[in-house]
Amino acid sequence: MKPRLLAVACGAVLLISPVWAHDFKLGDLRVDHPYATPTLPGLNTGAVYFRGIRNTGKFPDRLLSATTPVAARVEIHRMTMKADVMQMRAVPSLEIPAGLSVPMKHGSADGHHLMLLDLKAPLRDGERFPVTLTFERAGTREVMAWVQTPRTSGTGSKAAEHRHRH
Repeated sequence: MKPRLLAVACGAVLLISPVWAHDFKLGDLRVDHPYATPTLPGLNTGAVYFRGIRNTGKFPDRLLSATTPVAARVEIHRMTMKADVMQMRAVPSLEIPAGLSVPMKHGSADGHHLMLLDLKAPLRDGERFPVTLTFERAGTREVMAWVQTPRTSGTGSKAAEHRHRH
């Protein structure tokens, strides 16, 4: 009975392990769950988000740039809400303070994301694609972004209803 139980436990670990693999390490940085949202009809832009970028080190770092083969350009964008309108603007870099995690989640009223400009094809639910991140201290690392439909709060949140102004 014990060998059978061990085989079942090992099988469960193998089934769960792809979830664990969605965390990427680069020096003191941990890039947690890169994901993109499916492209809306008629748009040639998209966005990449992260559950967070965590700096476990003693020194701050900065995300300087990103590239991906699915888009002509990638910009780091800052989002803010003003009078029920989501405003976005490109920023030169994103500070990752020492010992902290910086969330970059979809629907955040005040945060950051990577804006994909001039997509070569629509992003479809279930696809994945590489994104190369360049940090000031930690260097460069390729991560895989999964395209997924974001979960909604079910209560008509402001994040789900916002309008964009660049």
